[in-house]
Amino acid sequence: MKILVLLGFLAIVASLGSALFFMLRTQRDDAASGKRMARALAWRVGLSVVLFVCLLLAWKLGYIQPTGLPATR
Repeated sequence: MKILVLLGFLAIVASLGSALFFMLRTQRDDAASGKRMARALAWRVGLSVVLFVCLLLAWKLGYIQPTGLPATR
């Protein structure tokens, strides 16, 4: 499970890095780079949502256990 979460975070960071690359490469007339940057940022948001939902699902199914303070008294 830890490896899957790590891979998810790496995919999110890679998408963010590619958006940065396209942003820095963007020239005034280059609309294609702007679209690629927006697409990379959309992928980052989508990957973040998927990772969050997968973590919640893994918690509900018992694959991961919360640690720390108890939720109830």
